[in-house]
Amino acid sequence: MNRPSLLQVAFCSGVIAATATTTVFAPGRSVRAALQDSPKAVLDEAWQIVNREYVDGTFNKNDWSQVRQELLSKNYTSREQAYDALRGALKKLNDPYSRFMDPKQFEALSNQTSGELSGVGIRLELNEQTKELTVVEPIENSPAFKGGIKSGDRILAINGKLTKGMTVEDASNLIRGEAGTKVTLKIGRAASAFDLAITRAKIELQTVRYSLKQEGKSRIGYIRLNEFSSHASDQMRRAIQDLTAQKVDAFVLDLRGNPGGLLQASIDITRMWMDRGAIVKTVNRQGGSEEFTARNTALTKLPLAVLVNGQSASSSEIVTGALKDNGRATVIGSQTFGKALVQSVHSLSDGSGLAVTIAHYYTPKGTDISQTGVTPDVKIDLSDAQQKFLSSNPKLIGTPQDPQYARAISVIQKTALAKPVVKPTAQQSLR
Repeated sequence: MNRPSLLQVAFCSGVIAATATTTVFAPGRSVRAALQDSPKAVLDEAWQIVNREYVDGTFNKNDWSQVRQELLSKNYTSREQAYDALRGALKKLNDPYSRFMDPKQFEALSNQTSGELSGVGIRLELNEQTKELTVVEPIENSPAFKGGIKSGDRILAINGKLTKGMTVEDASNLIRGEAGTKVTLKIGRAASAFDLAITRAKIELQTVRYSLKQEGKSRIGYIRLNEFSSHASDQMRRAIQDLTAQKVDAFVLDLRGNPGGLLQASIDITRMWMDRGAIVKTVNRQGGSEEFTARNTALTKLPLAVLVNGQSASSSEIVTGALKDNGRATVIGSQTFGKALVQSVHSLSDGSGLAVTIAHYYTPKGTDISQTGVTPDVKIDLSDAQQKFLSSNPKLIGTPQDPQYARAISVIQKTALAKPVVKPTAQQSLR
């Protein structure tokens, strides 16, 4: 593919590929002038992108030229009306992943996939008992961290506005803002309260969390990846290197609930785990294919288990499929989501955006996982009660009280770690 692309489910972020559109039906100067300051300009931009890139050349058996005529023949009294018309046209493709985003939605997507936001760097939750907005943790080295905000602090007001009855999302929207600007938080700590002025900054979001776990005699490097953002690869590299320095015996890579993200991130991360073999193949509507492979850049060869579930999708399935098909990891958990489509995301001239499906992808063994997903090597589904228990007690995820994690440890200890270490002979050592 010539431009960056992404793998995502409908609610997942993707790469932002700003591209210039070219007009297939080159209209005359008067038509261009009429379109320039009209909501129709964005409609035509979007139509051109779909016409040029959409994976299905039949457009789900629709006359796409006729769709353009219908879009441009109507008069729109507002941009919102035009947006609704565009959404209606895209529905004809019967593809939930090809979709239009208004400027606000597109900005949110851009922030999400960049792995950054402008704010103070705190994770908030609504305390179930007190119903108060409470700091889960300040992000390390963030303005909040440097300003002395601590886990358990209560956010009582934001710029003088009381937070009572406010949702986490509402509070987050007030706290975020342009880097370099200030926000004043009223902090409740124990029985005291005080105002704290903090200067907002660009914050790198933590998509990778990891820890060393002692499971019996085994030292396990546990890594949980929440999303394939632009910073995910660097964070994964640091996690593997740090845990390796702590002399772990094996790794558990947790991709449960990971909806996907950037294609390149999934390829880069897979290359950290395997030296050789195919990773994924993409095929566009012309039948052109591109295959991505490992490049002898693995950071570790230690035993690896991968945890997945029904919300592991897209980029998560690329990594899982590659590690499974190449025999590099044991996949444990539930059947994955089953999304084998690639989208390219474009910014439009008025700040809105368009995601367009441009290719299918296949695992190294040529498997099309559409609608079926990746089948784990060791299938273990969580009951409703177990899922509710872990959702209510997130700190127990990745512990022996997490059935899928516990099975991964059991499999690693019984198989990979049980294999005797063969020491090289003198002759072998000379090679």
